[in-house]
Amino acid sequence: MVQFGYTMMCEQAGPRELVSHVVGAEEAGFDFSVISDHYFPWLSSQGHSPNAWAVLGAAAQATSRIPLMTYVTCPTVRYHPAVVAQQAATVQLLSGGRFRLGLGSGENLNEHVVGGGWPTVRVRQEMLEEAVGIIRGLFEGRTLTHHGPHYDVEHAKLWDVPEQPPPIGIAVSGERSCKLAGHLADLVIAVEPKKELLESFDRHGGAGKPRVGQVPVCFDADRDAAIERAHEQFRWFGLGWDVNSELPHDRAFAAATQFVTKDDVAQAIACGSKVDDFVEAVKPYVEAGFTEVALVQIGGRHQEPYLEWARAELLPALREL
Repeated sequence: MVQFGYTMMCEQAGPRELVSHVVGAEEAGFDFSVISDHYFPWLSSQGHSPNAWAVLGAAAQATSRIPLMTYVTCPTVRYHPAVVAQQAATVQLLSGGRFRLGLGSGENLNEHVVGGGWPTVRVRQEMLEEAVGIIRGLFEGRTLTHHGPHYDVEHAKLWDVPEQPPPIGIAVSGERSCKLAGHLADLVIAVEPKKELLESFDRHGGAGKPRVGQVPVCFDADRDAAIERAHEQFRWFGLGWDVNSELPHDRAFAAATQFVTKDDVAQAIACGSKVDDFVEAVKPYVEAGFTEVALVQIGGRHQEPYLEWARAELLPALREL
């Protein structure tokens, strides 16, 4: 059976609110949760970007059932992979084994803040592959010294290692990343309902492993208000990964989306309160073969009514798929 998740969207709410929202998602009956890991929001209208790992620590203590997952962390530029391993191991312990480590090759939007330029796609994927090896080695509890093409690790060891290390997911967008995920990941992550991504993942060793998708929605009793909010905060969504990964800051996203209309957004994102529209937005992921789908409710100040509506109407309808 497909599971349906809740997204803690760090770009649209502060840290205390995010923890309150995931507590509400657990109470509403969502099967799992994910959290974005950004330094910048895509658009200034979103208005937030707290540290995801601090939020995860609080969320692990505030909840008791709902699984947690980064969606996704880039372990290559802004974070050294040895640091990511320590963070992930700690959250796994705090959550009592409910954590999964979602990884990806990153976005210039977040990684530029530490300087040093933005590597090419091929180099970023080489860095990700090396980073995963470092993280897994530290999860094993070994004392690790590593001198590779991109990273140095000197006598590193995790002193608090969970009995069950966090499963590692890798985000994919094309053949090269699918090959990497098939070889190295315990699950695959994608934000487009493309069956060919999952087929490629399977060919490279991913058969039988979980596959997690994500879809934005905008619930509001007033559909026009929902469309307005989705356009204001999420019109960047249709740019595609090739563009999204390269733009350096929120002003660049604003410029790139200046001609995106409200009608464009309304066609791409389910807005309003008709359950059937939201089910139709999720259905392509289910039909493509995703085993888990996380929903993003757009608008940090509009989570509570969405969670109540999801509990009463949306989740029952989705589980009939």
